[in-house]
Amino acid sequence: MPRRTATMLASTLAFIALLCVGVFLPVPYSEMSPGPTVNTLGSTDGEQVLEISGRETYPTSGNLNMTTVRVTGADYRMNLVEAIYGWLAHDNVVVPHDTLYPDGQTEEESTQENAEEFTQSQESAKVAALEQLNIPVASRVVVSSVLKDSPAEKRLHAGDVIREVDGTAVKEPGDVAKLVVKHQPGEDVVFTIVPADEAAAAEKAGREPTVTRKVTVPTVKAPEDDRAIVGIHAGTDHTFPFTVDINLADVGGPSAGLMFALGIIDKLTPGAMTGGTFVAGTGTIDDDGKVGPIGGIEMKLVGARNAGAEYFLTPADNCASAASDTPDGLTLVKVDTIADATKSLEKIREGDIEQLPSCEVG
Repeated sequence: MPRRTATMLASTLAFIALLCVGVFLPVPYSEMSPGPTVNTLGSTDGEQVLEISGRETYPTSGNLNMTTVRVTGADYRMNLVEAIYGWLAHDNVVVPHDTLYPDGQTEEESTQENAEEFTQSQESAKVAALEQLNIPVASRVVVSSVLKDSPAEKRLHAGDVIREVDGTAVKEPGDVAKLVVKHQPGEDVVFTIVPADEAAAAEKAGREPTVTRKVTVPTVKAPEDDRAIVGIHAGTDHTFPFTVDINLADVGGPSAGLMFALGIIDKLTPGAMTGGTFVAGTGTIDDDGKVGPIGGIEMKLVGARNAGAEYFLTPADNCASAASDTPDGLTLVKVDTIADATKSLEKIREGDIEQLPSCEVG
């Protein structure tokens, strides 16, 4: 065999071997890419994303789109070729697998966690929106979860409303722990509660609960120190003066909170907040209307621009990274609170673009 032919054959075989290694060799990385966007003022699968009943609503127009990120599943293992392609692709991001699924988290566990965060974000979005409109929202302290094999198991249940601990009224979830730790492990704590089923029935009927119950729960020593605990987590539940339903499937995480809140405000107030403009955005939101940062901002910017967005409401803490790689034609608008967002939408509606708070590269 001629030397040149042998060299070419060896090179080809080496290339094939390297290609096989790249295709079959798994690497500890996952990929993030732009996901779909959804107009919170519109509909999906034949249902309005935001449905409000029991309160007057107003027609609106334009877009207030929430944005999403696609990620590879927890059980999927990229190969070397896919990882290299992802690193080279402008619209995708390759990150360590543990960034998306820490501590060996399974896809099922991740989905459950994201679903819980999504539910909480909806609740906070409703509270923040109504508070922004000066519509009172009642709150109450509830049992949010009961630890398995704890003293509280079968005595207290998720959804029970906690009125008092040892005869002392509670107003915040933190009050419960403060009162419990006054005890020594082994002592009893007396909870005055409204059972979850009675609380739900009363809320549905629009009346005050009529059934309360005293429940005695023994304490035990906390695993990590000598504190007395009963094995519950206390949280806050809200009762709304009318019904707001958020109909959106196959979405998880807390990052749509801001856009849900703005969509609710738009539907409850005359006129179109955006003036018919295509606005997208992202950001967590708490009950007080504070906007928090999210992950995957670069992917969300690309998804928003691909969908046609002209403006992007950007959490202040994400501004620097967003400004470093903004798609052409997309204007970033910095937001710290829901009040900031509504003021900026007013400026967009009136064409006062120069006065918009902007993001700067860090």
